[in-house]
Amino acid sequence: MSEWKTYRLSDVVQFNPAERLSKGAIAKKVAMEHLQPFTRAISGYELAVYSGGSKFRNGDTLMARITPCLENGKTAYVSFLDNGEVGFGSTEYIVFRSIEGVTDSKFVYYFVTSPWFRNIAIKSMVGSSGRQRVQQSVLENLEVNIPPLEEQKRIAVILGALDDKIELNRRINANLEEQAQALFKSWFVDFEPFRDSPFVDSELGKIPKGWKVGNLLDIAELFDVKRKPLSSREREKMQKIYPYYGATSIMDFVDNYIFDGIYLLMGEDGSVANIQGFPYLQYVFGKFWPNNHAHVMQGKNGYTTEMLHCLLLRKNITSIVTGAVQPKISQTNMRKILVPLPPYKICSDFVELINPIYSARRNAEKEIFNLSALRDTLLPKLMAGEIAIE
Repeated sequence: MSEWKTYRLSDVVQFNPAERLSKGAIAKKVAMEHLQPFTRAISGYELAVYSGGSKFRNGDTLMARITPCLENGKTAYVSFLDNGEVGFGSTEYIVFRSIEGVTDSKFVYYFVTSPWFRNIAIKSMVGSSGRQRVQQSVLENLEVNIPPLEEQKRIAVILGALDDKIELNRRINANLEEQAQALFKSWFVDFEPFRDSPFVDSELGKIPKGWKVGNLLDIAELFDVKRKPLSSREREKMQKIYPYYGATSIMDFVDNYIFDGIYLLMGEDGSVANIQGFPYLQYVFGKFWPNNHAHVMQGKNGYTTEMLHCLLLRKNITSIVTGAVQPKISQTNMRKILVPLPPYKICSDFVELINPIYSARRNAEKEIFNLSALRDTLLPKLMAGEIAIE
């Protein structure tokens, strides 16, 4: 670490670098929902008319500056744009850019995601409750220890290799989800295996004779009464062992658990649906602790939790969301979601088809968890110069 030098952060990293994007131009927009917690890759974008917001290029790092997005780990590395292309996004981003010959762009990303930097950013937040924002000036004036450029690149390669494998597993899981969805659509939307059977009218349209129509709570058992939120102060005192889930993602890790098994979490309030109107779902397994912002459920009456997941991925829930300021999906309104109720034998046959798909998905998720744990163990040590890089 003898060659590491101390700098003011704004001397080695650009903050919100100036970019030109004409108002009214069509460009790629990254909404806050496209930044996933503690995930390097940006999950998507939309083509939109530029009227304002942060601007960025490939190689930049986007960090959410507002609560609770920053605390939830919404920081990402931009790599999806074409050469020279400028994208834009939320005004609630701070954009970090490396300085040529001084800092490496991927090193900057990992520096910004390091626990030391995140803690300083979080503690700098000011504003009214629920709308607190990072004080950028605090970050700009930070004194930081930075290694030589070549060592920065070696550090980024080590951490990047782990993230590359994590992203590969996520792509595998996305493909597995598409396979399960295609099978579900074939059986329960298009009714392809039953086309030679007689059909009858129903509230869902034509369905095979012998099938019924019910509501979501006919096939989903809720465990909401077992939920218990933990404050950030309570969680700070705990060992980081079991995932603590919020409405859309893992928020933290805690030293105990409430549930052990395969469950489906669906956002209850706050973040409940994406811009297409589909619910935020988390297919979870093992030991975990949920807060009170996600419904906790399992399948029943022939539906497994995996079938329930397939069904809800296809359900637009816009009509059952209440609350203009704080969107909410109540248990009462969940009964308004109509679902097909096929005979048990059909459910059983379908489950045999999708069980191997979900088993492969769980295996990939376990590997993602282990790789993430390794990355998160190495990251602070590498950023502090505690591990020598040759």
